Amino acid sequence: MHALFEDAGKFLAGRILSEADASSQIELASGKRVKVKAANVLLKFEKPEPAELMAKAEAIAASVELDLAWEFAPEEEFGFADIARDYFSESAPLSEQAGMLFALYGAPHYFRRAGKGRFKKAPAEILQQALAAIEKKKQLQAQIDAWAQELVAGTCPPAIREQLYKILFKPDKNAPEYKAVVEASRSAQKAPLELLQAAGAIDSAYQFHWKRFLFENFPKGTAFPAVTAPQPPADLPLAAVQAYSIDDSMTTEIDDALSVQGLGTGTVTVGIHIAAPGLAITPGSDLDKLGRARLSTVYMPGYKITMLPDEVVQIYTLDEGRANPAVSLYVTYDEATLEVKDKVTKLERVPVAVNFRHDKLDHIVTEAWLQDPSIQVENTPQPLLDKREELSFLHRLAQHLKAGREQVRGKPENFSRPDYTFRLDGNGDNEPQGHETVSITVRKRGAPLDLIVAEAAIVANSTWGLMLAEYGVPGIYRSQASLAPGVKVRMSTKALPHAGIGVKAYSWATSPLRRYTDLVNQWQIIACARHGATAALAAPFKPKDAELFGIISSFDGAYSAYNGYQAGMERFWTLKYVEQNAITELDGAVIKDNGPNGVLVRADSLPLVISVAGAQALPRGARVRVKLGEIDEITLDIHGTVTERLDDPQDPSDDAPLDDSADDEEDVAGPIAIAVDVNESDSPSADNSNP
Repeated sequence: MHALFEDAGKFLAGRILSEADASSQIELASGKRVKVKAANVLLKFEKPEPAELMAKAEAIAASVELDLAWEFAPEEEFGFADIARDYFSESAPLSEQAGMLFALYGAPHYFRRAGKGRFKKAPAEILQQALAAIEKKKQLQAQIDAWAQELVAGTCPPAIREQLYKILFKPDKNAPEYKAVVEASRSAQKAPLELLQAAGAIDSAYQFHWKRFLFENFPKGTAFPAVTAPQPPADLPLAAVQAYSIDDSMTTEIDDALSVQGLGTGTVTVGIHIAAPGLAITPGSDLDKLGRARLSTVYMPGYKITMLPDEVVQIYTLDEGRANPAVSLYVTYDEATLEVKDKVTKLERVPVAVNFRHDKLDHIVTEAWLQDPSIQVENTPQPLLDKREELSFLHRLAQHLKAGREQVRGKPENFSRPDYTFRLDGNGDNEPQGHETVSITVRKRGAPLDLIVAEAAIVANSTWGLMLAEYGVPGIYRSQASLAPGVKVRMSTKALPHAGIGVKAYSWATSPLRRYTDLVNQWQIIACARHGATAALAAPFKPKDAELFGIISSFDGAYSAYNGYQAGMERFWTLKYVEQNAITELDGAVIKDNGPNGVLVRADSLPLVISVAGAQALPRGARVRVKLGEIDEITLDIHGTVTERLDDPQDPSDDAPLDDSADDEEDVAGPIAIAVDVNESDSPSADNSNP
């Protein structure tokens, strides 16, 4: 005797070995023996053999016209054998009964299950909805298959192109476009990005990176809504100084300026003047919401996305030739010893005499030029000559301040690598397209003008950070517990030491036009300047204010994303520079053994770190010549091969110097992270930097 039974949603048949009231022992064709509940046995038969019955039943099930079977079925509950006799004949054999069972079980949209071997027909309206859904699904799958075939053939369907960045980076895994890419990727045995590149989905490598960044960070675009730019308070006193800023030529958000008074009197007062949008933008206002949404200006070679609308920036930027609202820190020094005698913070309008551009003046303003008045440089601008004595004092002061910080740090700062400046020719002020000619110039870190600005910013940020703490007013700080390896810089609301800079506390307050944290701190500083000992009551943010922690968290994420994009675009344009100048070899230094990914080498004359072969046995600092391989502008990758060692292995004095810069691997662009998973089972710089 044989039996057909249901087991975990599957139909099986085998020989009955033994029977009891509640169960049977059944042997399958494979030899496996199973215990089956009596209620799960649907048919018992002598002939044919189980395998033969199953084969016939499956063939018959495929031939059943479900619409006709549904018409034959009674309104009340019924058994599969009953409808088999109605559908086939009164004497329907076992194979037809089993075939009907399989057909009914496989069509839940026509017949719902009402028990073991028992069914009830679906209502007509429910059936029509189900059939429509099935037809829609079939058409959708046909569309997915068609798109997948196009991709494999090397053509990208418009629907896929429109959803490109969503598919790659934030996919809806139920979307047909995503499923088509997964299906095509499996079929072509290519990674999704490689597949889409081959299909022409990516017209421009630059646009790919740009649109991906916008998709992830500015999904609603970069345009500002219409806003009314608030005017500064009318009652601000006019400062009795003539200030000047020092920035790059491309800087339009001029946040800081300097002034010097009292040279030759024995007591010199240095003014550090910071643009003051916080005097007019109020917390919770529409402009505040815009700033909080962006959190920072985004920089990239040849372009930027500002944190605040241009009409606001133009009112508060420290442009030359006008008196600008500012939060000013005046520090009085003994002219001979540079000992600090007094510090005071004022809210005022500051006349700015000139905007110096260091990229046009660095060749003039050297240490020798500042120290020796007899040195004359041709074509030196008169405003620079007028401020020569003041700049000389500021540079002496900056060197003194740096030495003091290094004493606190316990070791000198050592930034041996240069800074690089990118210039694009061909886009003007417009968004780059990726085909512009790029130039890369070198600027030594710690150049006199750079040092002056950096040390002034540290003085302001540390002084105001301590002032906030003294008055019990919370702020946003950067801190570092020690210089031990692995100890990172953290953001918090507490005035903690910054070991890397060598100060007792370090707030971010000198770039309020470009960083939201600085604008927040400026509101708190303004409260201190206006209210003194009662500032904690007047400040917009109170101690332990949860909103401050939220700002820190949001800023940290956005700032990291923006800096990551800037680094990626600098790498893109560096690779473009290599291509445009037909560079096939470069010299560099080994900086890290990256295991199976090769050895990392930093180029001597370009901001480029690459993975190379042939350097596995070389120590860090070894200088080598590298032959460059092909460039991939999508993954921002380029490999190289060491062809020659340039230094003497026995003489460490000619090794490349090591510095205090960020971890080397942070300079290396990794592969593009793609969210498409083709293995799915269900479906296809320093804190005082001033960029």
